[in-house]
Amino acid sequence: MTAKTDAAKTTSEPTVSAGAAAPAELHGPVITWFQAHARDLPWRRPEAGPWGVMVSEFMLQQTPVNRVLPVYEQWLARWPRPADLAAEPPGEAVRAWGRLGYPRRALRLHAAASAIQERHRGEVPTDHARLLALPGIGEYTAAAVASFAYGQRHAVLDTNVRRVFARAVTGVQYPPNATTAAERTLARALLPEDEPTAARWAAATMELGALVCTARTPDCGRCPIAQRCAWRLAGSPAHEGPPRRGQTYAGTDRQVRGKLLAVLREAIEPVPQAVLDRVWDEPVQRARALDGLVADGLVEPLAGGRYRLPAT
Repeated sequence: MTAKTDAAKTTSEPTVSAGAAAPAELHGPVITWFQAHARDLPWRRPEAGPWGVMVSEFMLQQTPVNRVLPVYEQWLARWPRPADLAAEPPGEAVRAWGRLGYPRRALRLHAAASAIQERHRGEVPTDHARLLALPGIGEYTAAAVASFAYGQRHAVLDTNVRRVFARAVTGVQYPPNATTAAERTLARALLPEDEPTAARWAAATMELGALVCTARTPDCGRCPIAQRCAWRLAGSPAHEGPPRRGQTYAGTDRQVRGKLLAVLREAIEPVPQAVLDRVWDEPVQRARALDGLVADGLVEPLAGGRYRLPAT
């Protein structure tokens, strides 16, 4: 798995290539490949349980596996059940999140754990609709937890799966920037009818996109469906949409926010404004970043110009 998002719908409509393979022609090769090449990841082991799967899905959104692994293991050692996390202040979740990035995910995971404890007696719900009703959980995460934790039949569309489907079925190099209704329809049409097989297919297509059908340098020689791939059969046409640029980080408000949070994570006592002022030289950007952290609930302002991670 790699980074994942609950993307919004757009009007861009991918179409199935005329030369695309039938779904049944894709299922067997991809699942067989997965059985031989799947990585041994802790959230895939039986002992992870539904809570371990949920934690991994929150952490893996927009964050690579190698960065998630150590934080995930520390998190589950400290909070092996939703009730354990719910009993802590939300600021402790932000502190433990460390440098994974996008720390609002930590607050959302804490809120989800609290709701699980309050509404479901501490057990991650099995029903997709109840998962979707938890705070901080969108369509992707609900489908992923239902599929990977409970073996249910759901279309699980992360960036990797969308890219595999775009190439193998639609015949284009990249999917649209945001998930479309047509992609969701296609993903449902590609699902095997059998529930356990559908869950395996969801994990297998995700792994194929992460390890073989990568964004920049797809390894078609290792792909189990290369001979059936609509994009490859069309001559691997270049992307025709807007240029796909990587996100910049240096000098952005995100970088400033990260530096401010790093100071607060390390602090035991509330931090004076003067200490935070030393984090970044440009005062307007620094103030904007700090105000944003307060507005997002990641930082709590106190009397006397002091700040801390949220306690409630």
